[in-house]
Amino acid sequence: MNFINIGKLVNTHGIKGEVRIISDFKYKDIIFKAGNNIYINDIKYKIISYRKHKIYDMLQLDKVDNIEIAQTLKGYNVYIDKNDYEFDGYLDEDLIGLSVYDGEKYKGKVVDILKTTSNDLLVIDGIKKHLVPNISNFVKNVDLKSKRIEIKYIKGLDYED
Repeated sequence: MNFINIGKLVNTHGIKGEVRIISDFKYKDIIFKAGNNIYINDIKYKIISYRKHKIYDMLQLDKVDNIEIAQTLKGYNVYIDKNDYEFDGYLDEDLIGLSVYDGEKYKGKVVDILKTTSNDLLVIDGIKKHLVPNISNFVKNVDLKSKRIEIKYIKGLDYED
């Protein structure tokens, strides 16, 4: 199995076992559907129903039919098995460890991805640390097979401690 963290179960809702999840996973529309599976604390749960409520993703899960059971899941991370899904594009996790180039000039490797309200930032660690917005203006090509990312580097992307 190839587990990917997609969020955190932060609370319960009501007495029938509905749970609140906080998630910024970019393919939630594919994952949060009735019949799909998620994993919490290494246990597989099938999604019975889904709805959006404020900032939360609300799920009703099989095996969770009352508030007492739902409360035992509170605070755990929520995972999916990547092998169960096909995504159009790449996941953030796929970028970690890829080599980054500006033309032929090596800039470093992606070591982390910072989530921001406007766009994600690739943290590139090389001779210097760089923060590159993960948008098409800067990230020109991602080639997962050759483990290479092409960027358009501009002055000011250096990260200074």
